[in-house]
Amino acid sequence: MPYWLMKTEPDAFSLQDLQRRGQEPWDGIRNYQARNFLRSMQTGDEVFIYHSRVPVPGIVGTAEVVCAAYPDPTQFDPQSKYYDPASHPDRPRWDLVEVAYRRTFAHGIALDILRTVPEFSDSPLIRKGNRLSILPITSSQWQYVLQCAG
Repeated sequence: MPYWLMKTEPDAFSLQDLQRRGQEPWDGIRNYQARNFLRSMQTGDEVFIYHSRVPVPGIVGTAEVVCAAYPDPTQFDPQSKYYDPASHPDRPRWDLVEVAYRRTFAHGIALDILRTVPEFSDSPLIRKGNRLSILPITSSQWQYVLQCAG
């Protein structure tokens, strides 16, 4: 089963927001590589939710992909901050998946911790300058984080 990491800024949308809503379209992705990762996701794939742009960035819980990729409707809405005038309904550029809340960790797994463990040594998550909001996670990385989370 594939595993993923989705970054979010908690002041825009947090794991707690996802928990309150239960299920949510993961919209607004406007990077081609991240979009391609979205297109690879399947129903049942497991996801780490990572809070970025906070004092201690890190993995705070889990979600599950409950609906595979389909065109992101915000790309067609001129009132949306994610509007893309170059995207057309017959040739959409951007997709989204729907995710459902699964778990909040008692304590987040900080990025500083992940930088020190062998399981993450080759992960794009710990590379300087990586700005992708969606990343694949290996099985060993998934198991390591779950073990840390207790």
